[in-house]
Amino acid sequence: MLELLSGFVTELREAGLAVSLTEHLDAARSIEHVDMEDREALKAALGATLVKSSAHWAAFELAFEIYFARRTGETIAGGEESGPAGGHQGSAGPATRAGDAPGELSGGGGGEALSAQELAALLFRAVRSGDRALAAAVARHAVERYAAMEPGRPVGGTYYLYRTLRNLDLDGLLERLLDAERVAGGLTPFEERLLADEYRARIAALRRAIEAEIRHRLVEDRGAVALARSVRKPLPEDVDVMHASREELAALQRALHPLSRKLAVRLGRKRRHSRRGPLDFRATVRQSLSTGGVPVEPRFRHPRPAKPDIFVIADISGSVASFARFTLQLVHAISAQFSTVRSFVFVDGIDEVTELFDRTDDPVVAVQRIAAEADVVWVDGHSDYGHALEEFDRRWGDEVTSRATVLVLGDARNNYHSSGAHVLHELQRQARHVYWLNPEPRQYWGSGDSIIDEYAVHCDAVVECRTLRQLERFVADLS
Repeated sequence: MLELLSGFVTELREAGLAVSLTEHLDAARSIEHVDMEDREALKAALGATLVKSSAHWAAFELAFEIYFARRTGETIAGGEESGPAGGHQGSAGPATRAGDAPGELSGGGGGEALSAQELAALLFRAVRSGDRALAAAVARHAVERYAAMEPGRPVGGTYYLYRTLRNLDLDGLLERLLDAERVAGGLTPFEERLLADEYRARIAALRRAIEAEIRHRLVEDRGAVALARSVRKPLPEDVDVMHASREELAALQRALHPLSRKLAVRLGRKRRHSRRGPLDFRATVRQSLSTGGVPVEPRFRHPRPAKPDIFVIADISGSVASFARFTLQLVHAISAQFSTVRSFVFVDGIDEVTELFDRTDDPVVAVQRIAAEADVVWVDGHSDYGHALEEFDRRWGDEVTSRATVLVLGDARNNYHSSGAHVLHELQRQARHVYWLNPEPRQYWGSGDSIIDEYAVHCDAVVECRTLRQLERFVADLS
């Protein structure tokens, strides 16, 4: 069991969860107090000791289902053959076998495989009655009949799941169930809506049972380590923002608020605890007189931490719009840690949108209004960094002072227009710092119409910033 736990913790670390040695030891101690046959209790104990963020629960749950899946002929701890399923009677877990289900699961009474019509009828009955044991057994037969799994193939099982669900037609099943209830009659519209929600929940549970059965078979075929590697998904803070799916963008949005709060606390603590300023040469020499002129105790000036002014200049064209949106939200969410935050967005024209953030306490609302209200199109709506930078310098360049830090957000793909790099050179001369945050992988910089190299020589740093984790690291060092 300890070896299995060690492999599980290794997988969590590979997935991006920060699991310390102390937490590993806590997890090992916690399993001494739970029944190894009670998978839910084991899962809760390990989750309590190894997971520190709700955003990481999905990654933990997936790894748990792989490493602690029921295997044929063994318990979780690798002992004697296990009982029917998952620690409680009637569970819809992946371990439910055909022998646990009612006798009618044997097609034709002779033990042969169920026909497609028989399986569809049993599926209808299982969902309508809410019989979890029957639904789990039907899920197993559906995988056997429709998934056509190939032993040894290095896949994560997504196609097997698709193939099974396509043949079961769960969307059509919901309509058939509701039609049967309508024929029976006696339901008010409100009762019908409640029943539809109940059926949807049961169908979702059936889908999870099918997915678990496929995962169970893949673990037995290829082993937990190989399967975990093939199905591993990045944590929300490690998702590439420019290529995120709709579900991943939603997860990023949920992760942004707690991240901004954590960053605000960290920056405030950093500023409060910064007690040592620059070396005070005169005070050091004066102090050295008591030690024969040897500067044993250097003296430092009292720090006067000043909050910087932030100027954010963000490309919001289609290719980098998601990255710009998340960065603007994060910077304005922690705006109290800066003296002022002014935001400018551009495509080939440029507009200041600071007022949109000032009108609301929710940066999400302000970002949503940018697309509708910002005047960012000059000619054709294709990125033109040169013209946008020249317009910024003409309209607001004089307001950039030595207290200001300028952040330029974009991939520097300029559609072969003039670069306007001289403007960035002038901004670097005026401002305290100029940073460029590029959401593209570093290996793509300078390829095609990317002119990041022309801008890099006029920046204090050009930072690859594709994920929330990279963005958090940069903002944490900004002050």
